Amino acid sequence: MSVARRQVLAAAAAAPLAATGLTATGLAAPGAGATPASGQGPTGYRVGRGVADVTGPAAENGMMGYSMPQQQTAGIHLRTLARAFVVDDGANRVVFVTAELGALFQSVHQEVMRRLIETYGGLYTEQNVLLNATHTHSACGGDSHYAAYDLATLGFQEEVFEAVVGGITEAIGAAHDDLRPGTLALGRAELTDASVNRSRSAFELNPRQDTEHFPDAIDPAVTVLRFAQGGRDVGAIAWFATHGTSMTNTNHLISSDNKGYAAFAWEQDDPEFVACFAQTNAADMSPNLDLEPGKGPTDDEFTNTRIIGERQFRAARRAFDEAVTPMSGPVDSLLCYVDLSEVTVDGRFTPDGETHRTCTAAIGWSMLAGSTEDGPGIPIGEGLRNPLWEWLGGADVPIPPQLADEQAPKPVAVPFGAMPPHPWCPEVLPLQLMRLGDLHLVAGPAEYTIVAGLRIRRSVAAELGVPLENVLVQGYANAYSQYVTTPEEYDAQQYEGASTLFGRYTLPAYQQEFTRLAAAMRDGKRVPLGPVPPDMSGTLPNLQPGVVFDAPPPGRDFGDVLTEPASGYHRGDRVTAEFVTGHPKNDLRRGGTFAEVQRLVDGRWVTVADDRHWATRYEWRRTGVASSAATVTWDVPAGVPTGRYRIVHNGDWKAAGSGKITGFVGISRDFLVA
Repeated sequence: MSVARRQVLAAAAAAPLAATGLTATGLAAPGAGATPASGQGPTGYRVGRGVADVTGPAAENGMMGYSMPQQQTAGIHLRTLARAFVVDDGANRVVFVTAELGALFQSVHQEVMRRLIETYGGLYTEQNVLLNATHTHSACGGDSHYAAYDLATLGFQEEVFEAVVGGITEAIGAAHDDLRPGTLALGRAELTDASVNRSRSAFELNPRQDTEHFPDAIDPAVTVLRFAQGGRDVGAIAWFATHGTSMTNTNHLISSDNKGYAAFAWEQDDPEFVACFAQTNAADMSPNLDLEPGKGPTDDEFTNTRIIGERQFRAARRAFDEAVTPMSGPVDSLLCYVDLSEVTVDGRFTPDGETHRTCTAAIGWSMLAGSTEDGPGIPIGEGLRNPLWEWLGGADVPIPPQLADEQAPKPVAVPFGAMPPHPWCPEVLPLQLMRLGDLHLVAGPAEYTIVAGLRIRRSVAAELGVPLENVLVQGYANAYSQYVTTPEEYDAQQYEGASTLFGRYTLPAYQQEFTRLAAAMRDGKRVPLGPVPPDMSGTLPNLQPGVVFDAPPPGRDFGDVLTEPASGYHRGDRVTAEFVTGHPKNDLRRGGTFAEVQRLVDGRWVTVADDRHWATRYEWRRTGVASSAATVTWDVPAGVPTGRYRIVHNGDWKAAGSGKITGFVGISRDFLVA
């Protein structure tokens, strides 16, 4: 299996990079190119890490996050990756994966589990594998089996599903192959200028004992798990709560958003290091510091993405540097399934001390209006022209009076759980508790507000008898079911409350069920699996038009350069080249690239950047019914070596009639960077 290396511009002057394409890998030999971690010694762990590409179609595929049908992909700014870690303590083994996606859907969780069982038998199962998403709003969508999450993509997109499932599975396989004796250490820091509470008035409705915990109405905690093999640092997982919405709903380039930039910034310092930036309770945490889409710290979404990502990277490095004492606690994991639509909640977890019940999933009208701070939500309503909506029968579904009462004070807009021909969202959901030494992850299939997360953490920490700081909520995990607010926040019926599916007592239900898992883990017991979620594959069509064929403009061929770069540039300039191309759906080039920047080194052209790099952009546009053009831009970094460079475009075209797909390469003239 080939070695994955992240290309580093700073290294280009010294030597050619070892590889240009990103593939799933076990990475380099232990300790290669890493910095020793002080004070580390043997603890009995074996650790492994792996990376793989999960980027979907780079053109004419709806994005997941803002759920706007008009937000279709039209190129790549930052490829989306999955990063996996395996930890084995000699008795138990766990897997942690963060994928740069809008959501980790139950469909993906189910298929990844099937493939892992096919390959590894009972070694990796739903019990000890935790899958989660960074919640970028600029990744491809369409990989859910539930209608609510495929409306904007006009149905289920098999290409996206396969890219996500295949990439996650490969990343886990790479981490499995990379297992070596190692250490874990835990570090902490605070970050106060990378998030803002976008629902402050709802937050203020919570009791003082909750709001006082967050004096600035944000969760500033940065928690980092430091991984070493043979005394050398090889990776880190950094948790911090902020939305993946620095890129706005007007963006059409695939992007891993601020957390993706944070990972890129760390990994470019060491191409063998795996830097994972995971979410926690980020439901009401926005990176748009001026509380407008694309506003704050600047008025440019790309600059904001970089700045918010850079701040997360710097805070994570501070926490990483403080993580010098190796942990020695065990690893463990428990998972069960709960039907969140029918949980009887004990008064111990409810505000009034009385017993209450959850109810059938539904969204409120405020959810349709969207989050004004980050962007609108799912466009459902009168006047919508959406083929999938029409295929599903439109919105003529009466609200059952009982459900209206159960969801009060939410004014129900769409009863997701009661929609024909199948529920539009999952109701049987996975709840998981994972231990990594001293750290406990409460993995839930939703977006939790900071106070909702605090209450879950308090309940679990009390049951386990551990410090509160050693319990984190890992949101966006193993499935997706929108938001979870406190009952008090629910009453405000802002965007987050209207998106809390199972009624006012959704959070108390989660507290109760996670406490049950915590008690079992504390006592060394297993828990019943619970109701098995249905397999919803095959229930949704794909109504997004595909690629019929590609044709170059008259007198041109695929790969021809339409616009050449200038003869010379300085650092800080933007280089542009345009090519005749085919449709990106012909080959997603997962693990590869559509764009390369190459430098002439000792008579050989060496790739120094591709479409995984911040400085590059690959943009696609139609120029006719079957013809299209690719524009590759490169913002020349400040530290790039002087010399001769060129732009390369890799593409594929589909023949009319036969449907045969053929690859091609377009190469610009070379230019001087002075």
